Amino acid sequence: MNDLGKMMLVAGLLLVVFGAILCTNVGRTWFGRLPGDIQYSRGNFSFYFPIVTCIVVSVVLTVLMWLFKK
Repeated sequence: MNDLGKMMLVAGLLLVVFGAILCTNVGRTWFGRLPGDIQYSRGNFSFYFPIVTCIVVSVVLTVLMWLFKK
């Protein structure tokens, strides 16, 4: 297998594991509800943007890609 194939296989397996964790309600209590995530509610309008969660996911994926690149 070439490098792209290996990377796609690992990414797919990580997505399956992450999906299984979320389906078992383990990740629903903390994922997307980190301190710093923006949540605004007023009347019948609510806005939610998980900025810190996005940053954490980005850092984790960057480290994983860096490790697999070496």
